[in-house]
Amino acid sequence: MSLKLAELQIAIPKTFDAGKIADQIQQQSAINQSNAQAASERQLEKNRETVTKSNETSETSSQEEKREQAEQERQNRETREREMKETKHPFKGNFVDFSG
Repeated sequence: MSLKLAELQIAIPKTFDAGKIADQIQQQSAINQSNAQAASERQLEKNRETVTKSNETSETSSQEEKREQAEQERQNRETREREMKETKHPFKGNFVDFSG
């Protein structure tokens, strides 16, 4: 492959630029990987602390959840009963036909 002088003047600087860009991409990948690893380690440590804290409060929160759930069920039942009483039939009791 023979290159002319004008082609070499363009090709050589582009080669250096391409090498620099490839090096930057490789370094950026390494930096991204180290950042991801650090974030993963922070999340793992946070999860460990959370599990310890949640075990301490799980007993009280489960009792509160049961109370809240019972209250919600009671309210739902009362709402359904009230709706059943308030619902009127669209025809019954509205018109009496005396013509026979």
